[in-house]
Amino acid sequence: MTLAVKIPKACRHCSFISDEDKCPRCGNETSKDWQGYVVVVDHGHSEIARKMGITSNGKYALRVR
Repeated sequence: MTLAVKIPKACRHCSFISDEDKCPRCGNETSKDWQGYVVVVDHGHSEIARKMGITSNGKYALRVR
């Protein structure tokens, strides 16, 4: 019995983290090469979300290559 482990990937365009090959938010390619992340819970009141240009809640990579 082999368990399949999904590797989280980050979108090259919007930095959203998911397990998909294409970003579910914007449809661009994702990358396995990313570093750090931030979880945005309330994007409307988040200074970090505003500075990063994030307009919806979720998990986002800090750096994507």
